Amino acid sequence: MKKEKILNLFVGSNNRGKIKEIRDLLPKKVEILTPNDLNLKSPKENGKNFNENSFIKAKFFSKKSSMICLADDSGLEIDRLNRLPGIYSARWGGKKSNFNIAIKKVYKELKKKNLNWYKTKTSARFICSLTIYWPDNKYITVNGKIEGTISRFKKGNNGFGYDPIFIPLNKKITFGQMEPKEKYKIDHRIRAFRKIKKFF
Repeated sequence: MKKEKILNLFVGSNNRGKIKEIRDLLPKKVEILTPNDLNLKSPKENGKNFNENSFIKAKFFSKKSSMICLADDSGLEIDRLNRLPGIYSARWGGKKSNFNIAIKKVYKELKKKNLNWYKTKTSARFICSLTIYWPDNKYITVNGKIEGTISRFKKGNNGFGYDPIFIPLNKKITFGQMEPKEKYKIDHRIRAFRKIKKFF
């Protein structure tokens, strides 16, 4: 696999929260472009799992930009909902990926299973799949995950997505209540990123 360090990178996402987190994880010297810079729309994510979807995005944006591309596919699995929303995490928020709508749907589905669902711990995990795709068709895909539970109520305004309802294992607050630097030490994205940081 490639030895030279990546200094120019295309981040294959139109999700501002995700782009910010990836930017925060990368060394400051790495220059990044995003689909917004080239007015590119995201490809159809029709993979069967996180790995396939991150690969689809990384390859698509690498070909469109002729750059090395890093793409992320991530989401929340809730055991009581048969691991949904999973790869449909953003889609649960409708066409505009509105996570307020998505979070309401999580609570609605949990209540359907059991009105008193919050009286016992509802296990869940965040999963992140990262793919780096080079213009010469080489690629690498890595994964990270963090276990936790679903909060009875939405708490906190930090982070993005489902962060306000996810309490990581051995913590008492949600990702939404954590300062970014605290979240970045333990979350699914940093756990995946540690496996590819040698490229940067």
